[in-house]
Amino acid sequence: MPIWNCGGCDLPWPCPTRKRELRAEYAGAPVSLALYLGSYLVQAAEDMPWTPAGALHRRFVGWIRQTARPAQAVQRRSKSAAPDRYERQ
Repeated sequence: MPIWNCGGCDLPWPCPTRKRELRAEYAGAPVSLALYLGSYLVQAAEDMPWTPAGALHRRFVGWIRQTARPAQAVQRRSKSAAPDRYERQ
């Protein structure tokens, strides 16, 4: 059965080198990268049924968000745009 090791370095796939390559290849398309790796996650789960699902998730897709850009800061409303309190008439 395949054990999903890198053909170049024999580390678990995706190895650090392949992760860098995937980040570059899918730059600006994180959803496409997640779908691509998700399909491999399903195949690996079939090939390695003894491996815990959480370990496979971390290995195949868990690292994607760690390298994503931080979320944009939420802009605060200015007091002139939204009053602190509404007055009753």
